[in-house]
Amino acid sequence: MEDILLYSSLSSLLLLFIAFKIFLQTRTQHKRLPPSPPSLPIIGHLHLLKKPLHRTFHHLSQKYGHVFSLRFGSKLVVTISSPSAVEECFTKNDIVLANRPRFSVGRHLGYNYTTLVSAPYGDHWRNLRRISALEIFSTNRLNMFLGIRRDEIKHLLRRLSNNSIQGFAKVELKSMFSELTFNIIMRMVGGKRYYWEDVKDVEEARQFREIMNEIVKLAGASNPGEFVAVLRWIDHGGLEKKLKGLAKRTDVFLQSLIDEVRNKEEEGNTMIDHLLSMQKSQSEYYTNQIIKGLMMVNATLH
Repeated sequence: MEDILLYSSLSSLLLLFIAFKIFLQTRTQHKRLPPSPPSLPIIGHLHLLKKPLHRTFHHLSQKYGHVFSLRFGSKLVVTISSPSAVEECFTKNDIVLANRPRFSVGRHLGYNYTTLVSAPYGDHWRNLRRISALEIFSTNRLNMFLGIRRDEIKHLLRRLSNNSIQGFAKVELKSMFSELTFNIIMRMVGGKRYYWEDVKDVEEARQFREIMNEIVKLAGASNPGEFVAVLRWIDHGGLEKKLKGLAKRTDVFLQSLIDEVRNKEEEGNTMIDHLLSMQKSQSEYYTNQIIKGLMMVNATLH
């Protein structure tokens, strides 16, 4: 009983400390922030978020204007619904607003915020953008893989044809287009396809599909711990543990693709081949971690 009372008291003191800290931050920044509705201690305005979200934001904008601020727990959020203000954010103030929130997904799956989509604006991010623009997404580089895109589209049309060979049939296209895109990207990246027929390594394909399914599931999961520190410290929902395990499996998988290409002495014409060839002359810009980060971005942002 004494232990329970002790833990309850400590928890209450901790919550009061966090609430007081947030209150002080709000008071300090209040004069510089856009208008904001009344908030609650610790959770801020999270209680106002009701689906559909766009209607909630529209209702708030009618009361507080086209630019207003909210607090999602400890995170400050500014909502903008004015086209002219949005344009200014992407032009005049694009560098100021370039960074993304530092969520757990970026820490674990983004190699501690070092990938193109999670890295803060700076020299490292500019280097990643340069590599992506010149070595991956350039017109010349993409044109080299035109044959792959044509071949995968033929595979898709063949599957659709087989489904309707006995007459009209309903087809779920969303998953087919997703698998088509994965096949195109991974053939461009590593020379392998992981969906449909002609899969050379069934076990490797199974691992890839499981990893991608988990990334989509966990990356899009709602994590209250990102906004309320107490929930993050106790790993509410176990998301942090799941992300750590997934990140380890993903890193092992990507590293195995790099090692396989390296052992073949870069005989192919994939993106990994090209990046490894660049690694020989510019090792500081084309480390294994950077290459894996680029592979991750290509695979998950399809």
